[in-house]
Amino acid sequence: MTNLPVIAIDGPAASGKGTLGRRIAQALGFAHLDTGRLYRAVGLGVLKRGEDPADPAAAIRGVQALDLSLLEDPALKSDKTGGAASKVAAIQEVRDALLDFQRNFAAHPPGGKGAVLDGRDIGTVICPDASVKLYVTATAEIRARRRFLELQAQGSARTEEQVLIDIKTRDARDMGRTVAPLRQAADAHLLDTTHLDIEAAVARALEIVRAGLQP
Repeated sequence: MTNLPVIAIDGPAASGKGTLGRRIAQALGFAHLDTGRLYRAVGLGVLKRGEDPADPAAAIRGVQALDLSLLEDPALKSDKTGGAASKVAAIQEVRDALLDFQRNFAAHPPGGKGAVLDGRDIGTVICPDASVKLYVTATAEIRARRRFLELQAQGSARTEEQVLIDIKTRDARDMGRTVAPLRQAADAHLLDTTHLDIEAAVARALEIVRAGLQP
């Protein structure tokens, strides 16, 4: 795809892959793309039109009308948008439409030094030849706790138990879908962040990435 280095980061919801992606990109001077935001933007657009994100026709209309300004919309972080993103991401036509965008970013990253992409099928589908692949995970309970604290800080009234149910539902949907299911690529490095704080996780991820980029 490209002669520039590409770092692929995959993992389930609230595993920390987005934060790791940003921090790795900053440390290396690479461009970063949170691919989940693309699906969230499509899902949010569908919701804003009052349509069902699980309806293929509505989801495809969402891609066709994708407004990239939604990538900065605070509503992208809501659980409702996350659920919508998971639904539209299970639709083949949606994934096909966004595939070229993601691959073009990896091949021609802003800044021209390299790219870091995080999502759920980066190392398996989007960039199977990535220079370094990470699969970031943590227990469902720990991920729910992290997401609950984020939502609580935003003023959400959702309980931790409700968030855990949502996390498990999304895991089942993401791992069980027939289209590009979430899974660890055979050549991906496993990074379990269950017992790591963010600084320890970043340090370990950078250690793996830098070693993998050595000629």
